[in-house]
Amino acid sequence: MAKTGTTTQGLRAAIERSGYYPTLVAEAVEAAVGGEPVVSFLVHQETTFDSNEVRRHVTVLVLTDTRFIVSHTDEQPADGTSTSSYATTSTESVKIQRISSVVLSRVVADPESYTAGTLPREVVLTIGWGAVSRLDMEPATCGDPNCEADHGYTGSSTADDLSLRVSEAADGPDTVRQTLAFAQALSEATVTPS
Repeated sequence: MAKTGTTTQGLRAAIERSGYYPTLVAEAVEAAVGGEPVVSFLVHQETTFDSNEVRRHVTVLVLTDTRFIVSHTDEQPADGTSTSSYATTSTESVKIQRISSVVLSRVVADPESYTAGTLPREVVLTIGWGAVSRLDMEPATCGDPNCEADHGYTGSSTADDLSLRVSEAADGPDTVRQTLAFAQALSEATVTPS
């Protein structure tokens, strides 16, 4: 379930409502935020099924006046390094100026009858800041099917630091609205005054 809001107290309450190791998640996020006021946030819990196990994951996105903070917490089953299950929490703090792209993809049903303000069926929020890039390469061609020359390679580089999918069916309409609100706040924060 995702929640968005504008206060540090609201952030803490949303983390607690997620029910996913709230003390651990809140401590990590609050340490990363420090004393800065929270402008906007999004808490998204995702449950996945891996073979015979249920795994949970929570992502917390926080926007302050100067930074974009990403926190991920995953639970892991017992393994060779631990005799009991454990959780891993990581946070990353990115200066707003480093955000290079905010992509919001909307999926709408019956686009021919779409009216303004209709809630998308799902949204995918992709944020890039240059920490992770994907490079897709393929042999270049000239278009001549009989050409045997080596034209080198062509490709594209895609910033793909964070991608978060939220759907009305799985997460509810409020979560979709909250994701749209966070995406708008983050997008507006990346605008450089002229």
